[in-house]
Amino acid sequence: MTTNRVANLLRGRESPQRPTFLELFFDLVYVFALTRIVHELVLDYTRGHVAETLTTALAENGETLLLLLAVWWIWTQTAWMTSRFDPFQPEIQFVVLATMFGSLFLAVAISGALAETGLLFASTYVAIQVGRTLFFVVTLRGHDLRRVNMLSLVWFGASAVPWLVGAFGPELTRNSLWALALAIDYLGGRLGWPVPGLGRSRVSPWAVAGEHLAERYWQFVIVALGETILTSGSSLLRGPIVDERTLALALSFLTTVLLWRIYFYRAGQILGEAIAAAVDPGRLGRSAELCHLLMVSGILVTSAGSELVLIDPSGHAKPAWVGAILGGPALYLAGRSLFEHVAFARVSRPRLIGILALVALAPLMVRLPPLRVAAAAAAVLLGVAVADAIRAHGRPLEQASPPR
Repeated sequence: MTTNRVANLLRGRESPQRPTFLELFFDLVYVFALTRIVHELVLDYTRGHVAETLTTALAENGETLLLLLAVWWIWTQTAWMTSRFDPFQPEIQFVVLATMFGSLFLAVAISGALAETGLLFASTYVAIQVGRTLFFVVTLRGHDLRRVNMLSLVWFGASAVPWLVGAFGPELTRNSLWALALAIDYLGGRLGWPVPGLGRSRVSPWAVAGEHLAERYWQFVIVALGETILTSGSSLLRGPIVDERTLALALSFLTTVLLWRIYFYRAGQILGEAIAAAVDPGRLGRSAELCHLLMVSGILVTSAGSELVLIDPSGHAKPAWVGAILGGPALYLAGRSLFEHVAFARVSRPRLIGILALVALAPLMVRLPPLRVAAAAAAVLLGVAVADAIRAHGRPLEQASPPR
């Protein structure tokens, strides 16, 4: 490929920073993927021996977390790619659609990834990461970014070994090898894919297209919230539509609205500005990525908790169920607190109080009706949202002031 053609593949600084319709289309498959992850979480919490003990449930969640981290890493790498390359170019569109197709198979494999479809999950993940990286190694001849992809290809090749070997092993071996594979992938990205004798990459997509990446993370939060609505609505239809289950759906919707409100006011609206104002946009961007992973994880656990409430709204909440119904919002608030620090170099008190309130309520809620536990979680989130509104009333909009 000629040098001019390679240059045309890149997103210029003057290019529009808004995500394209192709990227929104790409996200559709992740609604399905997140739905499958929530389904796995619900299974984790409804197994008899698991539901009675919170620690055992958390161990089961750890296996599902491996699947979420794999899905998240592919989505994040794709967002980085479309921030660096022009999504209107046919070659980039091909890579995005091929990744979307692979992600569909990845989502299909989630339900049995820890058993019979483990090989499909692992091989699809490896094919996506190695395949598209190899595509750019071949395509970007003569450009500096080719070196970045060559370095990352070494790391993805290294992680492919535990991914594929783990798919054939027993549960403990598989989980250990997949955790090692994910550690290689995440550590490689964090360190800039260092390879002995070749050095490391110091190119950060956040420094070039921070506004675009900020909007992509906003959109993934919306995808996760949309999954919550989809799951709770579908759960209601799987049983009798009685008053208690209808109220459970209403509480689930209220909780989703509050999560949305807490995210977007105000740090969620100005992430792009915060990155632009940062001394080190790359470091701030990586922090924002971690914040969003925590928030999305919290949303998914909250979604699983909502489905548990819809399963048996008036029964006796098992310890693991309480952990999901209250722990999801607490994890979300923890991620949101870190996100606030990214945007404003501070954390507001209501978020910390909300986390402490959810933790303090947990032991008091065991064996109470799940509907009452869900109401308590919604009340805490409502308190945080109201505190935000009171604090902002009559004041000018706060501007981004990221940590130095």
